[in-house]
Amino acid sequence: MASKKTKTEEAVKVEKTAKAKTKTAKLKLEGKIYSQAGKESGQIDLPEAIFGLPWNGDLVHQVLVSMQSNQRAGTASTQTRGEVRGGGRKPWRQKGTGRARHGSSRSPIWRGGGVTHGPRVEKNYDKKINKKMKTKALFTVISQKQREGEVILLEALKFAKPKAQDAQKVVNNLAKVKGLEKISYKKGNRTLLALPSADEKTWKSFRNLPGVAVEEARNLNPELVLNYQYLVLANPELLLPILEARAKAK
Repeated sequence: MASKKTKTEEAVKVEKTAKAKTKTAKLKLEGKIYSQAGKESGQIDLPEAIFGLPWNGDLVHQVLVSMQSNQRAGTASTQTRGEVRGGGRKPWRQKGTGRARHGSSRSPIWRGGGVTHGPRVEKNYDKKINKKMKTKALFTVISQKQREGEVILLEALKFAKPKAQDAQKVVNNLAKVKGLEKISYKKGNRTLLALPSADEKTWKSFRNLPGVAVEEARNLNPELVLNYQYLVLANPELLLPILEARAKAK
């Protein structure tokens, strides 16, 4: 009997360790790499820390509100009734006219008077946002776009010279891929092209295309990525390590 108990205990331990390994094991994500001709040219392993995060709406909303609030200039200012010029004389006598009692024509209820609860220069709209939160929000957005099929991995773009026609051909070729038909639409913010580093030829080629923006990978942020439907990552062999370095930064 004792030997049977020990066997069952060992079996339970094996099952527990197997379950623990499956829970901690990372999902292997793979992405297709497309050429400039719109054809599949290979595959690459995608890091889970960038493309496998679950959706966190509260985090993304908090980061977006903070970023948009920090962009406010805070230069709007209105004058109170004490700052508006004039109005020192009583408009009419207190009694006997049949009209309401007023002490100044610069009252907020008068035309040309002061403003009640208006914006003031001294108001500060800045909101603190942690770097880790901003980075995690970025990768949360990228992960969601990856699940929705809106992340495109593209080979390194090579242009002999800046030419918008060549850039348009690349977009049209990607539009032939199943599920990416809308990438060639001219209305709305369609495509955000992320580059590993600055490339003047690529930037000049894409800058005149409607609905297309070009940015370096180090400058990506949640608000920018959400403003565009598709995220195109050019030369993923060089670009993904840049994003991984941002994920590991403390």
